[in-house]
Amino acid sequence: MAHSVSARKRIRQNIRHRSRNRWRLRAMRLAIRDFNEKLSAGNLDGAGEAFKTCQKVIDRTAQQGTIHKNHAARRKSRLNARLKAARQG
Repeated sequence: MAHSVSARKRIRQNIRHRSRNRWRLRAMRLAIRDFNEKLSAGNLDGAGEAFKTCQKVIDRTAQQGTIHKNHAARRKSRLNARLKAARQG
């Protein structure tokens, strides 16, 4: 157990940050899951709207430091590629 005041404060901060980061990741995964469900159901218009929402959520998650900006770019790129492939095929 931490004894110094600064170490105790750091523990409190880590708990808050961890819970916030977990909430952000959960929100991002839910948005991506919604996109995947609409895409697999063949609802391309709904998938397009869900993709826009995914982009916003992923960018916000990266901006807040929960995920790296390259991770966000890679996720968006892969989702966009899947949407384009579904629209063409």
